[in-house]
Amino acid sequence: MAGVAERLAVLLSAGIAPAAAWRHVARSREAASAARAAMAGGDVGAALLLASREAGAAAQDAWAALAATWRVAVASGAPPATSLRALASSIRALGKVRRQAGTALAGPAATARMVLVMPAVAVVLGALLGFGTVATLVTTVPGFLCLALAVALILAAARWNRRMVRRAAPREKAPGLALDLLAVAMSGGVSVDKARRLVSRSLPARLAASRAELGAAEDILRLASAAGAPAAELLRGEAAARRLAAVVTAERDAVRLSVRLMLPLGLCVLPAFMLVGVLPLLFSILS
Repeated sequence: MAGVAERLAVLLSAGIAPAAAWRHVARSREAASAARAAMAGGDVGAALLLASREAGAAAQDAWAALAATWRVAVASGAPPATSLRALASSIRALGKVRRQAGTALAGPAATARMVLVMPAVAVVLGALLGFGTVATLVTTVPGFLCLALAVALILAAARWNRRMVRRAAPREKAPGLALDLLAVAMSGGVSVDKARRLVSRSLPARLAASRAELGAAEDILRLASAAGAPAAELLRGEAAARRLAAVVTAERDAVRLSVRLMLPLGLCVLPAFMLVGVLPLLFSILS
């Protein structure tokens, strides 16, 4: 999507008509649907949202952001090239963070999965050594209690790991998007109130969280009014700062996760290893 947005910006800056620009970048299902809608005079944003339903969550967010940007530019009569470039940069930055997070988490996640099988390895090893750990676990009350508690700990560790990995993923869907769209609308010459309403209507439901950024725009608009500065430039600067903050936060969360993944190991997996690997061994020796 970032490539589509950037190419659209270049083509539109060169004076190519929007329908022709969409036709030139129609290399995906979503872009092809938008091209057909543009050539037919239809709603390009609605076509993008409809065609992206089968894509992944991150791709749907990106196409939804592009649809909102296009809708605001068309409705306000502003040139969308600048915002398309900013949108492409934002999507690329978040995509890079997701890839970096996946790379950083690959090692710890693989270690966590490998460690989860340690209790089972302990049971098999005890059986191979002839200590009867399996019989102890399934035929005695203490052994059965150890087995049940170990299974509960392993399930808790697996769920804990998955939850931490999900939380480490970038949470911002389109940081700075609402501020960028507000700058686009105002660049088209519409009033502040009309620009705010236009942006609020153009943002699809899956990007509803971006509407909260409109509240942060009030201070910027007051500053622009008091200083006589261009509000659109100030809004774009704040949007860029929010994108940078989102990238830094996502990178920091990925680094922290590699350490936090050791918590389930120490609190759940190792006790489960003791329950099914060491205690049944002691029970069998004592019996």
